[in-house]
Amino acid sequence: MTELHNMLSTSIPKFPRGVRLKHDEARQEWVLLAPERLIKCDPIAAAVLQLCDGKRSLSEIVKLLASQFNADAAIIERDVTALLQGLSDKKMVQM
Repeated sequence: MTELHNMLSTSIPKFPRGVRLKHDEARQEWVLLAPERLIKCDPIAAAVLQLCDGKRSLSEIVKLLASQFNADAAIIERDVTALLQGLSDKKMVQM
C-alpha cells in the first residue's frame, strides 16, 4: 500500500539528489534518471516535470499548464497531483 502524502497547492515539487530529468537524444524522449532506475516520460509527464524546478508551487505549475494547454485547471490539478504522488511514492520527486 502506498503512503499518501498531504500534497498541498503550496507544495513545491523538486527532484531529490541523484534524480534528474533528461532528454535522451538517441531515443528522442524524456526520461527521469536515478541511480539504477530509469522512467520513460510521455509528453504530458515531461511537460509537468520540466516545471518541477524546486521553486514553483503545485498551484503555479497547474496554472501554467492550464494556460499552456487551454484546459480546466481542476482536471490539470487532479492529474498533476496523481503523477507527482506516484513519483513521490517511488522517491523520484520530493514535495
